[in-house]
Amino acid sequence: MNMNEIKQLIREGQTADAIRRLDAYLTDHPESDEAFFLRGNAYRKQGNSREALNNYLAAMELNPDSPAHRAYQSEIEILDFFDRNLYNQ
Repeated sequence: MNMNEIKQLIREGQTADAIRRLDAYLTDHPESDEAFFLRGNAYRKQGNSREALNNYLAAMELNPDSPAHRAYQSEIEILDFFDRNLYNQ
């Protein structure tokens, strides 16, 4: 599996397929910050902020320079704007 294929699936809105593929990939490559970041993007596109944030955090733990930092911060700002209680449960 190629990460560019996953990115394309996410862009095309095929997020469930992308998540399934990333789940399988992460089983064999649990240290892939890119896979966690992409899975976070797929969850974000589905509107699942909680899972998106969890995956961004996993990516940041593996790689402090991950682009997940920006994605995480953006998602927090969006949630702050709409409803702080969505992520404080």
